[in-house]
Amino acid sequence: MNKYLNKSGIIFILFLFSMTCFGQTAIDYYNQGLEKDSLKDFNGAIQDYNKAIELKPDYAEAYTNRGLAKSKLSDFKGAIQDYDKAVELNPDYAIAYHNRGNSKYNLGDYSGAIQDYNKAIKLKPDDAVSFNNRGNSKYNLGDNKGAIQDYNKAIELNPDYAEAYNNRGFAKNNLDDHSGAIIDLNKAIELKPNFTAAYNNRGSAKNGLSDFNGAILDFNKAIELKPDYADAYNNRGIAKNELGDYNGAVQDYNKAIELKPEFADAYYNRGLVKAKLSDFKGAIQDYDKAIELKPDYAMAYHNRGNSKYNLGDLIGAIQDYNKAIKLKPDDEVAYNNRGNSKYNLGDNRGAIQDYSKAIELKPGDAGYYYNRGLAKNTLTDYSGAILDFNKAIELDPEYAGYYFNRGDAKNKLGDINGACLDWSKAGELGDTRAYDLIREHCNK
Repeated sequence: MNKYLNKSGIIFILFLFSMTCFGQTAIDYYNQGLEKDSLKDFNGAIQDYNKAIELKPDYAEAYTNRGLAKSKLSDFKGAIQDYDKAVELNPDYAIAYHNRGNSKYNLGDYSGAIQDYNKAIKLKPDDAVSFNNRGNSKYNLGDNKGAIQDYNKAIELNPDYAEAYNNRGFAKNNLDDHSGAIIDLNKAIELKPNFTAAYNNRGSAKNGLSDFNGAILDFNKAIELKPDYADAYNNRGIAKNELGDYNGAVQDYNKAIELKPEFADAYYNRGLVKAKLSDFKGAIQDYDKAIELKPDYAMAYHNRGNSKYNLGDLIGAIQDYNKAIKLKPDDEVAYNNRGNSKYNLGDNRGAIQDYSKAIELKPGDAGYYYNRGLAKNTLTDYSGAILDFNKAIELDPEYAGYYFNRGDAKNKLGDINGACLDWSKAGELGDTRAYDLIREHCNK
């Protein structure tokens, strides 16, 4: 055996020695990372992917999987940086676009997520998950119809996709297609019998159909499967409230808030129940908290205004209605209620402006015409008041108050016969005040 080796031989031996004794290949580290990832050791997986990338800087798969591990640790910005590098190295890497879309979604960048899902779908048109996730992004942007189209495609590609049925049902529910939602949610539960979210969503759809007892059964099941499910407690509270079980509703809202202290809707809903129980101060405290957590919560301002109104704080009520209208300019009830506050403060002209806006937004509501008629009557515009009372009666012929007040306006115009006919009708419909006026004015 020759004890001398040439230079190339020495180099070769040293290379083998380093590979077997001191180092691992990039693939070895990558595979180790995959194994640690499967064991939920995400930090350990990231360390291995780091090493794989150090040894092989153009290792697109390692960047993608490191990004995935970071996303599992909620480091979505770090994950996006890795996905950026992966698609730079491999512009046709569909899964990297998909995963980057997921991280953008988790950061609330729904438009950016859609762009990535678009790219993933273009590269991989049969990817049901990308269609489903793009649908979720569209849903969060308020595009329920566009979301449903994506869920349709996801289900076409994967007819057993329980999550897509659940999501489509949720979107249909938001479009008030409660029956269609229930059909989808039934399918989701059939495919995945312990699908907690599907039970909760089906309960919400049943709430929409006023099947409150059926809804409670679904919320009970969701809570049984997931005892810390704050949304299910909140939604069960809504059903109990509708059934008149106010104490039970408050208990559910309390539990939802205990589990999720930043749950603005639960505070708001608890406020609604307190208001029904005439605990207006307690209701205001809950609306205050809802608004603190969600400053653009139009309905919380609106209902806080209602509670202030009931406590006689008319100026405070108007301030809240102002805010509600600014946030939701098509809220005709807020205009009407602000009009009521102005009317009670003696600002009849301001009240009429608000009632007129409410009528413009919802011409078929008899109460708005009636309220405007009262304000006109106070301003001695009796003819204008009668026109409004006429319209109110046309829309709702069975309300005694409309006839009673029209009779008052006719009387002030000297139309005693017309007034007596209206008061007689009001009496027939149950307004006993009318009989005193009939005895005073009509039996002469």
